[in-house]
Amino acid sequence: MLKLFHFLEHIIFTLALGYYLILNLQWYNYRFKRVILHHHNPFLHIFLFLMPLFLYIAFREFFFPFLIIYILYLYFWQKKLDKKLSLTPRVKRFFLALLFFTIFLDTLCLAKFNCKVFSTILPLLLALVVSNFIESFLFKAYKSKALEKIKKIDPIIIAVTASYGKTSIKNFLYQILSKKYKVYKTPRSVNTIGGIIKDINESLNEADIYIVEAGARERGDIYEISSFLNPHYVVIGKIGPQHIEYFKTIENIIATKLEILSSKRVKKAFIYDEIPIKDNEKFIKFGKNIKNIKATLDKISFDLEIDNSLYHFEAPILGEFNAINLTAAILVAKELGIGIEDIKEALKNIKGVEHRLNKIKVNQKIIIDDSFNGNLEGMIGSYELVKQYKGRKIVVTPGIIESTKEANEKLAKKIDEVFDLVIITGKINKDILDKNIKRAKKIILNDKTKLQEVLAKNTKPGDLILFSNDAPSFM
Repeated sequence: MLKLFHFLEHIIFTLALGYYLILNLQWYNYRFKRVILHHHNPFLHIFLFLMPLFLYIAFREFFFPFLIIYILYLYFWQKKLDKKLSLTPRVKRFFLALLFFTIFLDTLCLAKFNCKVFSTILPLLLALVVSNFIESFLFKAYKSKALEKIKKIDPIIIAVTASYGKTSIKNFLYQILSKKYKVYKTPRSVNTIGGIIKDINESLNEADIYIVEAGARERGDIYEISSFLNPHYVVIGKIGPQHIEYFKTIENIIATKLEILSSKRVKKAFIYDEIPIKDNEKFIKFGKNIKNIKATLDKISFDLEIDNSLYHFEAPILGEFNAINLTAAILVAKELGIGIEDIKEALKNIKGVEHRLNKIKVNQKIIIDDSFNGNLEGMIGSYELVKQYKGRKIVVTPGIIESTKEANEKLAKKIDEVFDLVIITGKINKDILDKNIKRAKKIILNDKTKLQEVLAKNTKPGDLILFSNDAPSFM
């Protein structure tokens, strides 16, 4: 009876460890290396994996109280997460494999309690190996299916990449081109090869134009997307030190973004001026051709030089930096046969990307949601924008994620210059921001679930509240 009790106890414990493991892998796009070497809160590994495992090994026969505490802690911890485990088919297959290997190895070890590590670590490793093998096999099948579908539909393919702004360029371009063509774009921020293949198989139907966003966390990611889709047109927007912790140098980031040019059928490439690349007859540079930018809390206007003529554009979009994103969309649309006047008309009703400088009014307060803007230039640009506001200004921010200490120091100094109250969320940049923000009042909020309560207590009618970037609660 005691052996059966330990048998069931061990199955529950291994599944709990598996829950923590697969949740972390899902956060980091199933890259085990990133979970180990680039985790934003590695102490979680100690408290939620290594320490419970040590206690299990050390107190095997008296582990039940520890198991109850661990399960309860794990439950209440995940309740606070804003990125909970999504029970995808991949996750379900992992748990089935883990359950099978745990029961199988426990059956072998049932007569021996000294089988602790063997019957705990090995099921996790085997489940990972088998799961990855299955996913690799399925990925190849899904990839072939998606390729056949793309060939059958045969749309004009436009691929967009940048360190920041690629989702905005994609969405602006979609809205302009939709006036003349049947257009499909990758949804939200889907920008990995796996996400693109899944979206093609599940959602892409007949379309004249297919717009794809291409992102990367390591060298070769964009090459894989470009060599798979072979886009006809590519856009390379502004490049900066976003995700520098993965790429180590800005040169590596640039080289990765330029992988998009590996397509065998590129007709035109629209490339931001500051990117160091030799001129080519297929390349159209943009950035320096933007003149007289004016940004307010209601709209943006600018002049754009095209073929030695100057055109004026206006759009109900916030943020001076969006002139660059709109310019990329305008130039691609013109290349695809949309007239300048039609583009101007489309821009009059163009909509911004969700969570990127979206303005609303609630309880006589102005709320600007810029929670998907996570780069130094874009965030400082939004601060310059709200600087115009005459009333009290509040910013809610975790700082810049996956960037440098220097970038966050610059951000903190700009925050101190513009805002009256700063609510610092999360732990990842807490110390840097706290140290460098000296004038503005500060509230440090480790638990984001209390944000609404804090805002209600510390804001009043007439305030402007800017949500500047966001970070998952595990960071």
